[in-house]
Amino acid sequence: MSNTSGEWSSAEARPSVAMAMIPVVRHELKRHAVWYAAIFAALALSALAIGVLLPKKYASTTTILVEQSNIITPLMEGRAVPTSVANRAAIAREVAFSRKVMTEVLRAGGWMDKPLSPLAQDKLIEEITGRTIMSNPRDNLIEIRYVDSDPTRTFKVTQRLADLVISESLATKENESREAYDFINTQVEQYHQKLTDAEAKLEHYRNSNPDARPGISADVNSRIGELRRQVETSKLDLIDLRSEETVLQQQLSGESEVNTVQTRAGQFRVRLAELQNQRDQLLASYTEQHPDVVRTQHQIRDLEQELAAETARQEARRAGAPTSIDGTTSMNPLYGELRSKLSAVRSRGAAVASRIATAQGLLEQELVRNQHIAASESSLAELTRDYEVNRDLYQDLLKRRENARVSMNLDSEQRGLSFRIQEPAAMPLRPIGLRLMHAAGAGLGAAFVVPVVLLFGVVKLDPRVRSPLQIERDAALPVLGVMPAYVTPRRRKQMLHRYAFASFLVLLVPATYGIALTLKMMQAL
Repeated sequence: MSNTSGEWSSAEARPSVAMAMIPVVRHELKRHAVWYAAIFAALALSALAIGVLLPKKYASTTTILVEQSNIITPLMEGRAVPTSVANRAAIAREVAFSRKVMTEVLRAGGWMDKPLSPLAQDKLIEEITGRTIMSNPRDNLIEIRYVDSDPTRTFKVTQRLADLVISESLATKENESREAYDFINTQVEQYHQKLTDAEAKLEHYRNSNPDARPGISADVNSRIGELRRQVETSKLDLIDLRSEETVLQQQLSGESEVNTVQTRAGQFRVRLAELQNQRDQLLASYTEQHPDVVRTQHQIRDLEQELAAETARQEARRAGAPTSIDGTTSMNPLYGELRSKLSAVRSRGAAVASRIATAQGLLEQELVRNQHIAASESSLAELTRDYEVNRDLYQDLLKRRENARVSMNLDSEQRGLSFRIQEPAAMPLRPIGLRLMHAAGAGLGAAFVVPVVLLFGVVKLDPRVRSPLQIERDAALPVLGVMPAYVTPRRRKQMLHRYAFASFLVLLVPATYGIALTLKMMQAL
């Protein structure tokens, strides 16, 4: 029990590893104070020197606004083709880094004040290109950022670069519009010649082929149908006329050409008998003095006189040479009418037959004409198609040429897509990037960290025994006591000299930093 208690007591009395390391670190720092102070001073002063010698960089930025629409755009919609702003930064980059623009930038930056060889100019252009950044913060904004060691030159180069980008972009737009107009105008002239040639060929073909006209095939087919209907109708009419002729011939064969008629004396006697009957009827109602009876009596006497005269003439006629139908016969009127109708029917039949023959002849001509039209339709269709295609293309190119003309005028007067400086370049007042305070701060941090890391690394990695705790841990033996080292007066004096020199090195750093800060505030650095 006593041994166990002693072990626990000794364990509780032992210091921790970290606490045991503190004397060792302090002893190591004392031994190599000059080296650690030199490392601290070297790192801090080196960082300060780097910060002082570090070249300053100044940046200037300008923003160009690309106006996508203005009052002209809705007014000229459909008549002018606006220049697109798509990927305008890439286009501006190509314009800005062209040889012409870079030469102007070299003049604006003062590099051309002295004669430069072409190789030196190329190197400067590459450096300027590498220090120039172009971007698109928004679709209609172009940002130009230039970095240089001279603030005045940075400002001048940025300002001149923005002006050149605007002027060259506008000139490029104008050239594009003019080239587009010239190209379309050339195409218009070519298609005008093609259209004239196609029209001449089509006209020559139509003149040499009268039937080569649009729609003539339909007219010929319609004419053929009409002639066929006429032939069929005429044939039916001819059949009807033949039937009518047959009927008239049958009727005519049943009639006599001459009719026997009553003599004039017989007619007088018949009329006289009728008047006598009429007188007897009147006398049954009236007296002989009645006007109607008296009139009838007169008529009877007149007829009797005419009858006596006719009888005398017949007697005289019988005594002379007799005639065939003298007063007793006459032509049959029905027979004559039938013959007249038969003659008219025959005339109409001949006319219809002639019309049928004429229509059939015309029909054959139209059929031959239709075959000729069908044979020439393919050539006519090809010529017409070429003419229509050239005409449509020519009319479309005419419209496009006028649109291109309006676009060219808009670009030449800078009324279409336009550029203007949204944010002008400003004179840079402070440098950018790593500056003196950044290098000094980093140097001080490294000057503090590196010696400490080295000190703990040496203590940690040194295999020599430096503390009783190390003996107890490694050898598993108890340490009864520690004998301190004896410092002689000479050794003590040397140590004081080292401490003084180390302190000088450490104090040199803040003194140097203070001088640098003062010069910085006085703008001497």
